[in-house]
Amino acid sequence: MSMVQEFKEFAMRGNVIDMAVGVIVGGAFGKITTSLVNDVVMPPIGYVLGNVDFSDLAVVLVPKAEGVDEVAINYGLFLNNVINFLIIAFSIFVVVKGINSLKRKEEAKPEEPPAPSKEEVLLTEIRDALQSR
Repeated sequence: MSMVQEFKEFAMRGNVIDMAVGVIVGGAFGKITTSLVNDVVMPPIGYVLGNVDFSDLAVVLVPKAEGVDEVAINYGLFLNNVINFLIIAFSIFVVVKGINSLKRKEEAKPEEPPAPSKEEVLLTEIRDALQSR
């Protein structure tokens, strides 16, 4: 089997396609939550804390000087990313919880008994005929 054919079989598996769709949707969802954190959640929190822009919060280790770039620990950006992560993690938790509850409902359905075979139907008819005599 050639390598191209193996790759084609691998790429066309259902799980790989589903995973690719999940990665694309996840990337878009990540951008939405980043915007939610940076543009909706953090400005009011910064306002309540005294007009603080979290993305500007940093501890400067080496100030910017002629020929030397500033070296800083940007903990404000870190806080934004932590909040972003928490929103994404909570959203995924809600989705998985919903999927699990749907699976439980499917499992809770009682299984219908299998239809009787032709022999069983015939024997039942014979039994009923004999009982009615």
